[in-house]
Amino acid sequence: MIRKAEFVVSNTDPTKCPKPDRAEIAFIGRSNVGKSSLINMLTGVKELAKTSQKPGKTQLVNHFMINDRWYLVDLPGYGFAKVSKDRKVKWEKMISTYLTTRSNLCGVFVLIDSRLEPQTIDLEFVNWCGEENVPFVIAFTKADKQSKSQTGKNVKAFLNKMEDIFGDIPDYFVTSAEKGEGKDQVLQFLDELVAEYEAERTN
Repeated sequence: MIRKAEFVVSNTDPTKCPKPDRAEIAFIGRSNVGKSSLINMLTGVKELAKTSQKPGKTQLVNHFMINDRWYLVDLPGYGFAKVSKDRKVKWEKMISTYLTTRSNLCGVFVLIDSRLEPQTIDLEFVNWCGEENVPFVIAFTKADKQSKSQTGKNVKAFLNKMEDIFGDIPDYFVTSAEKGEGKDQVLQFLDELVAEYEAERTN
């Protein structure tokens, strides 16, 4: 349950993130995958993460404090955004540095657009996470934008590809920011991740 969500800081330098003294869970996905909408739906704060029709709106590492207890992090999207190559390289370095060096990062939600067949860029990203031991789960977004059977078909196709890569299927959620689908399951999972992290810290 999220009772309180507050913006803490935005920056482009992972070393300037808040002190890694509590659990941290990040959200990332291809540009325009519906990341901000999902974060706003989960926290119940409409304007917490800025939503935009224009891909590439999130260009910073954004930290939010949840329940005065843990950090939720909104990361820049990968792919699509119309930015210069130089800027894109800087973004990618910033994201990969953050994901591989943040000691308190206990989970990363990789958002996948459920309207699409498996996209190479998404598969490459989750493959990279696997190689770098970044702990990730999948959240399929925009499940309300097409029929249930089409969503199911696209989800299954992506999970099959995941099984080909990893030999098993990671934890995953099917969500709709507009309809609130998946909200309870994701919130429960977030609670479990935070509790697990805190238990390990006290042992």
